[in-house]
Parts: sequence; structure tokens; C-alpha cells
Amino acid sequence: MERMNSTMEGVVKEGSVADIVARACPAAGYRDKRVLLIIPDGTRTAPVGLLFRALHRQIGAQTRALDVLVALGTHQPMSEEAICRRLETTEAERRGEYRRVRFFNHAWNDPTALKEVGRFTAEEIRELSNGLFALEVPVEVNRLLFDYDQVIIIGPVFPHEVVGFSGGNKYLFPGVGGPRILNFFHWLGAVVTNARIIGNQWTPVRRVVDRAGAMVKVDKLCFCMVVSPEKELAGLFAGTPEEAWRQASELSRQVHITYKEKPFHTILSCAQPMYDELWTAGKCMYKLEPVLADGGELIIYAPHLKEICVSHGTHIEAIGYHCRDYFLNQWERFKHVPWGVLAHSTHVRGIGTFENGVERCRARVTLASQIPAGKCEALNLGYRDPGTINAADYANREDEGVLLVPKAGEMLYKLKSPPPWTRA
Repeated sequence: MERMNSTMEGVVKEGSVADIVARACPAAGYRDKRVLLIIPDGTRTAPVGLLFRALHRQIGAQTRALDVLVALGTHQPMSEEAICRRLETTEAERRGEYRRVRFFNHAWNDPTALKEVGRFTAEEIRELSNGLFALEVPVEVNRLLFDYDQVIIIGPVFPHEVVGFSGGNKYLFPGVGGPRILNFFHWLGAVVTNARIIGNQWTPVRRVVDRAGAMVKVDKLCFCMVVSPEKELAGLFAGTPEEAWRQASELSRQVHITYKEKPFHTILSCAQPMYDELWTAGKCMYKLEPVLADGGELIIYAPHLKEICVSHGTHIEAIGYHCRDYFLNQWERFKHVPWGVLAHSTHVRGIGTFENGVERCRARVTLASQIPAGKCEALNLGYRDPGTINAADYANREDEGVLLVPKAGEMLYKLKSPPPWTRA
């Protein structure tokens, strides 16, 4: 296991990356091997191109194949040009040095692209979920993995609303996994709640993801990156998906969590351009819910955003955004909806109750985007005209209970003295 510059102040330089790659991937061991790189899509901040170039230089000439699979989960496929941008390569490099590298998008909703690698029994799920669920869950993964001698996972580790911290085996599930395991563990995370999952390492969902990863019987190597808020590479860990993730998540806890003394009644959470749907821009709520005061308002400020979700928009528009108990207490009405969609809905809307037919959410969530007021109202979200918002008006007002987050979605905010509803 390699560990370099494992503090926020340190920066892992390109030469150090090359050294780590060389030690983890000795060129002689890759002669005539077929290798598949699994990388994140464009919704994760990380110097993926730096790792790709280092790996290609180290083993590209030795391998029979060195290809790339984008771990989309259920996100939209990336074009060839978008994948090149993700890999930080030029058109000339694509036609030249990297011409042998094939690009693939994960096809989560194509049964012919998936292979069942095992099943969780109801008793296993009962154990892993701490008794919350007891059902059989099939585990499917992209069958492309089994055409290769080794899978190399490249990706960043951040606090995550479903699993606690992203990275490691999460790039298999949901990254290149099938919908049944994906839907199950997303809803498991939602039932536990975002506030009790996010920023915690050893969650029920992480146990499910790691156990599912063990069912994928291919040789796996993982490079876990920790990226600072300044977008510098603050840590790089190479090894098994489990061990590389464990070390990276320890560093992520130091780098990616900001602690505040008191909650805020107003938060302007500014979505980065890489979040081009509310499906991903919802992270602007997930990462800030722990510091949002009871009765407060969180504004997802995303003037570029036009879509709720291309893949799941029909389902989301049918159910809207509601707290967990709204669905649990009307389960017969909603159990047919993909559970991953239900999870997304609850994560965006946050903590609340549903009693005697009345939903009471702890706080307000407002969307300031190109999605019109009528649609926001139908979705059970507030609306603001983004043209009326000047982010500068929210700056330097923390003493008043107003928080501005200019680049929301990756840094997690927590209270130094967390309220009971956030405690795992």
C-alpha cells in the first residue's frame, strides 16, 4: 500500500504519482495482459487524466489491451469528446498515443450488458442492514469486466450521502452495477437517512457494497484519490478497493469536512456547472443539511440547470420530493417506484415526518434554476428566480445565520455539537 502526502497541506506531484503507479503496477507483470480502467464520469472532481497518463506510460506498451469503462451508475452516457476531457487528453493524443484505448460507457439499464455474480440471501441482508430489511437481492455487474485480466479502479473519495464516503468498491456498485442492487442499497441509505450516513465510514451501505464487491471474482487494483478544495491531489492510495478506500476515507474525513458552531437559517448553496441535473445538484443539499437550522431555507442556486433528471425524470415528476416517512408510511402506494428514485427524493427534501396524512419537513428547500416555478411547486420544492439572486448579498454573514457556499456539492458541513437526528 502506497501513501503519499496524506495531509491537506501536502500536494502529490506528478512525479510522486508516477512512482506510486510504478510500484503498484510493475511493467513486467502486465506483459500481454488485458486491463480495464474504471473511471468516474464528469460529476466528480479529480485529476483522472494524471492517473490515466501515468498508467498508460507505465503499462500501456506491455498490455494487449488497456481500455476505459466509465462508471456512470445511472447517469447519462458520455460522448467520446467528453471522455477525452475527463482523461485530459487532446484530439491529437487520442488519434496518436492513445489510439488503441477503447472507451465504454456503463449500460445500467441494458440486461444484456450485465452479469449476475451472486445473490444476497434475506438473512445476509438482515445482518448487513442491522435488521432494517430482509429480502433476497441479486447482484449484477457489467459483464465487460470478465473480458479482462485485471480491473483498475481510479477515482476520488468524498463524503457521500448513500454510502458514507465514496470510492473503492462504490465504483463497482453502483458505478458499473445493475439496477436491483443499486436500488436496494440506495433505499437502505435513505431509510437510515442522509444525515446519519454522510461522513461516516462504516455504514450498513458500505458493508453491502464491499460484500457485493467481493462477489466480483476478477483481479482488482484501486487508486483512491483525495482532492483538496483547491483541486490539488492531497493523497493517493493504491491497493485493494477495500484497503485503498479505508486509508483515503481517513484522509477525506480531515480534508472534506468543515465544522460550524451553530446552524444557519439561510444557506445559499451554489451548484457547480458539472451538476447539470437536479439528480446530481441535489448534493448541494446533502452536504449542507447537517448545518441547516430547523425551519430554515436552503437555496440550491443553479442558474445553468435545466433538467430534473433525464434518466429518472418521469418517476421524479410523478412522486415529487418528500421526506422518508412520507414514503414509508404510504408504502403500498410507492413501493413500485424504483427505490433509488425514492432515495434521491428523500435526500433532496431532507428530514421530516408524515403523520395523519400531513407531511412536515424540518426545513425548506428552494430551487433557483431554469426549472419554472410551477414545476418546482408540483415537485414540492420552493422556487426563486435565479436572476434575482446576487451571491455577494449572502457573503460574510455567518454571524447573522446566513451561509454562502460558492462551490457546493463536495465539501461536507457539520456542527461541532450535532443534533440527535444527525447521530449515527
